[in-house]
Amino acid sequence: MFSQFSLHDRLLKALDELAFKQPTDVQLQSLPLALEGKDLFVSAETGSGKTAAYLLPILHRLISTPATDTGTRALILVPTRELARQVYKHFKQLASFSSIKAGVIIGGDEFKYQKSLLRKNPEVIIATPGRLVEHMDKSVGVPDFTDLELLVLDEADRMLDMGFSEDVLKIADSCNPKRQSLLFSATLNQRGLSAIRDRMLNKPETVVVNDHREKHDSIEQQIILADDLSHKEKLLAWLLINQSYDKAIVFCNTRIQSNKLGGYIRYRKQRAGVLHGEMAQPERNHVMELFRKGGINILITTDLAARGLDIKGIDLVINFDMARRGDDYIHRIGRTGRAGELGLAISLISTNEYNLMSSIERYLKIRFDRRIIKEEGLQGTYKGPKKLKASGKAAGNKKKKTGDKKAKTKAKSKEKSKPRTKDSPATENSGRRTRTKAAQSKDEQDGFQPLRKKR
Repeated sequence: MFSQFSLHDRLLKALDELAFKQPTDVQLQSLPLALEGKDLFVSAETGSGKTAAYLLPILHRLISTPATDTGTRALILVPTRELARQVYKHFKQLASFSSIKAGVIIGGDEFKYQKSLLRKNPEVIIATPGRLVEHMDKSVGVPDFTDLELLVLDEADRMLDMGFSEDVLKIADSCNPKRQSLLFSATLNQRGLSAIRDRMLNKPETVVVNDHREKHDSIEQQIILADDLSHKEKLLAWLLINQSYDKAIVFCNTRIQSNKLGGYIRYRKQRAGVLHGEMAQPERNHVMELFRKGGINILITTDLAARGLDIKGIDLVINFDMARRGDDYIHRIGRTGRAGELGLAISLISTNEYNLMSSIERYLKIRFDRRIIKEEGLQGTYKGPKKLKASGKAAGNKKKKTGDKKAKTKAKSKEKSKPRTKDSPATENSGRRTRTKAAQSKDEQDGFQPLRKKR
């Protein structure tokens, strides 16, 4: 029960309204330490309840110790706009019985409006690093983090992937050095993460809830082999029409492929929307709202939607393009099988993706289930890489040929080692080369003249 953490009564009331009864593992381990004011370095997968694990300590402090005429008291940095909006929505739910307000600073929204918001010094700011640094560069003293009490980095490993390392450090250096810092990441071994941890955290406590490579027992993971791009499109259409699901996400590696598939699936009379980073923010918001409310039940997207999105009813994930890395694959399939629900993840694998798929299997230490669609016209010819190991009669013949070759080589070696006799053919030496007269005569017939020493 959340009452064991001695949270403020207003927070407990909000938790009751949300029907949050039992804390998750990450909340059980991190909340007591965060409430004590300690810096934390937390490794927890998406969907583990980590958003509440840092929002509850923030709200508890701000409600319990009100402060007036100060700058922003808490800053939450997230990698994407969608995650920022989701955190803001969760914040409003938990703060519903308090007067604590938050502002959102993300790309795509009007700059002048955000600048006006920052001048008011909201108690909590939820921001993406790029847009926040843009405000810092264009306005002196805005935003003001000299009074900051808490700094949170959510999805820190994703920020590094997106190239936000320098921006994050610049923001951290502008904050009150006496602040409390909480760093959340799905992985602990991300390149560059230790440097940010050492710069930001002061004697941190490390909380490892689970290994990000642990098998997702609630997710069935399958692969279907495909001959080519056209075959993949047919398989995808068949799955979206015939597979049972409430909501589905289809992942592609490029924005161009996402747009193309969106048109293809809509042509097949399916309710699909497209989401990627090149879309205008209002359009992105509209697509996400449709997906949440059921206006569309298929979202075709890039890795933009692989993290942070917590939408109920996603029970099917399809990798039209295989993820480029094991960690990306984990975050993609993590959109389903959440909160104890069952999910299905299907990857369509062509000939040039088989080795990549195998490397992800080794990384996760699992083996994906092989599935064949037996529908007429969908059975492909590609069955995976050919086995190189020979067997049976072929192997015997191969061994025999190898033996014959060794015997011939051995015979030649013996012939060369024999001492020269009078009956041996005469030779003519030129430098380090030794050639028979018969070979020399043939070369002369073909028009080649041997080099002769001048007398």
